[in-house]
Amino acid sequence: MHSWHSNKDIQKYINANLTSDLHSLLLKKSPFPEVSMQEIVQQIKGKQVAQKKFPFLLQDGIIFPPQLNLEQSSSEKTAVYKSEILKGNKFIDLTSGFGIDAYYLSKNFDEITLVEQNKELLEIVQHNWIVLCKKASFINLKLEDFLNENKENFDVIYLDPARRDQNKNKVFLLEDLSPNVLEIQDQLLSISEEVIIKLSPLIDLKYLISVLINISKIEIIAVKNDVKEIVVFLSKNYSGEIICKCINLESDEKDFSFEINAEKHSEAEYSEPQKFMYIPNNTILKAGIFNLISEQFKLKKLHPNTHLYTSDIKIEDFPGRIFEMEMIDSKQIKKKEQFNLISKNYPLKPEEIKKKYQLKDGGNQYLIFTQSKKGKIILKSV
Repeated sequence: MHSWHSNKDIQKYINANLTSDLHSLLLKKSPFPEVSMQEIVQQIKGKQVAQKKFPFLLQDGIIFPPQLNLEQSSSEKTAVYKSEILKGNKFIDLTSGFGIDAYYLSKNFDEITLVEQNKELLEIVQHNWIVLCKKASFINLKLEDFLNENKENFDVIYLDPARRDQNKNKVFLLEDLSPNVLEIQDQLLSISEEVIIKLSPLIDLKYLISVLINISKIEIIAVKNDVKEIVVFLSKNYSGEIICKCINLESDEKDFSFEINAEKHSEAEYSEPQKFMYIPNNTILKAGIFNLISEQFKLKKLHPNTHLYTSDIKIEDFPGRIFEMEMIDSKQIKKKEQFNLISKNYPLKPEEIKKKYQLKDGGNQYLIFTQSKKGKIILKSV
């Protein structure tokens, strides 16, 4: 590692420019002969990302990698959550990247191994872990080469496959990821009791279940109702029901767990809007459990393709937003009124509705444009 990272004057300069315009900064000459302005800006960008994404790294001596590595890293919030369910003797991260997940997931393990093919990135992580007083074995190899050479068994294997192809385009199917999880899943389960795979929030759950073996659990993890990742747990010799868990971090909503086949055996009841309306959170929508939610919470659905629910009595622990609403006629909408607009299974998008009725965004009131079995309806919050 470059010795300039421990230079207090350079660190002071970096900290003093955390809110500076980075494009302007890049046009300037570095005030320090031993370090380029590009390297300084990389550290400033790293600290800016860390403020929101992994604040535990905001301490002296930490080195940040290029922007792409920061983007591909898990957030501290999701890593902390995942770490709370794991413990054992030997943990290995086969695609360690910037090491955020490994740092937290391995906290209850005695032996930790990080495998990373990018030599420079691995050296940065190794340096940072010394600063953070955390020990591990660091192996600079391609995952496939490591697996071919490896003679050890592990309690937990973790991997977060790269989701970009050679042209830097995003990919989602498991066979297009690097590594190709489908090719190595048998090999992974032969050397570990549990394999945990972090995947894109866009991946289809039915597809996952059709191509992966020994799935014991799937977790849909959101932060403030924004689905961040799908995490799949493969357990050696497991053949029971797959449990799916919907988690919404930094919200007041309770987790919701269900057996993956429960939706097939559930039926929704239908009704016109009653006193309360329910909008499922994004983890529930991602799970696709539209009938199960109706059955489990004893709510009526408006329409087969409208994922809104209704009841006369308020159900407090529903995983999503709850509104008290009334049906209105479009003639009751006055120009320049202020609303939060929601469009569900309706021909017009919120922007088009706003333009048509000459409405303003925001405020405390809601208008929902949707469809029940009887046709198009408009609901207004009470």
